[in-house]
Amino acid sequence: MIDGILETALYAEDLDAAEAFYGGVLGLEKVLRAGDRHVFFSCGQGILLIFNPAETVKPPSPDSLPVPPHGTTGSGHVCFRMSGEMIDRMVEKLNKAGIAIESDFRWPNGARSIYFRDPAGNSLECAEPMLWNLN
Repeated sequence: MIDGILETALYAEDLDAAEAFYGGVLGLEKVLRAGDRHVFFSCGQGILLIFNPAETVKPPSPDSLPVPPHGTTGSGHVCFRMSGEMIDRMVEKLNKAGIAIESDFRWPNGARSIYFRDPAGNSLECAEPMLWNLN
């Protein structure tokens, strides 16, 4: 039985910009960087994977792990779980970093969400867990 989501992946061609944004601006702890292929961050009880799509479409070399090629084009989306108080703090961080907030609103059930973009154009959301009736 599925117990949750272990990893969430987004794609970005400029891993240096992604690393600076997710580590520096959002404050996530970097777990691993592998050259220009990927950079991974700890995110709560899961891992946020940022892959370079130009590298992950390549088949694995004979001496590497047998991870199948993968990738996507276009903007992805991820929603970070946080309290209303933490969303307020994130808004302050984003404003100080010059990151535009595209939307800040309350859903019909009262949960708050904010939306913004990473340097690769991925749509990022911070929302209260009650959005999905979670604690």
